[in-house]
Amino acid sequence: MIKTTTQQQQWILTLVASLYIWTLLIVEHLNGGVVSHHLLNQPDLPAISNWWGALLMPVLSWFLLNRIYRRVHQPYPAAVLGSFAAALSFGVLVSVLFLQGREQVLSQLMLSLPLLALFFPLYRAEFLLGFVLAMSYTFGALLPTAFGCVLLLMAAVMYKAVRPVFLYLFDLVTGAKKTAS
Repeated sequence: MIKTTTQQQQWILTLVASLYIWTLLIVEHLNGGVVSHHLLNQPDLPAISNWWGALLMPVLSWFLLNRIYRRVHQPYPAAVLGSFAAALSFGVLVSVLFLQGREQVLSQLMLSLPLLALFFPLYRAEFLLGFVLAMSYTFGALLPTAFGCVLLLMAAVMYKAVRPVFLYLFDLVTGAKKTAS
């Protein structure tokens, strides 16, 4: 088995993410032109071309993979891969629901995120990377990145500020922490 360093893995994974977005852009270009998406899906707002993903995806994937490695100090453990897979699945589900016009189910799914953020650290880099990669097929890379950054900020507040308050109140109510006499 070939042993790779973390930096080699980072280059390889960045290359894979880049090839993915570039392939999507080439397919779009050959099938009628590269799509542009209006902000908030409103035609009166400016449109953003998917071409921005050709630049954004390599930079974003390199940056996020570096953040992951700096946090775990080892080559991507199972917990990181599981979190990435969960975010990837969530992004695919969001994209499918959007394409099928299931806005009501989609809004309920999005409203579940603050609750999930109380239990899981959804603000981590692997969640953003999986979310953006999954949604890039439907929305390009730029809009999911911007939306994902807003979600990460919300998740960080929920996990790091709101969750400790709930845990403290839970401890008070249940008497879980006894004071030493």
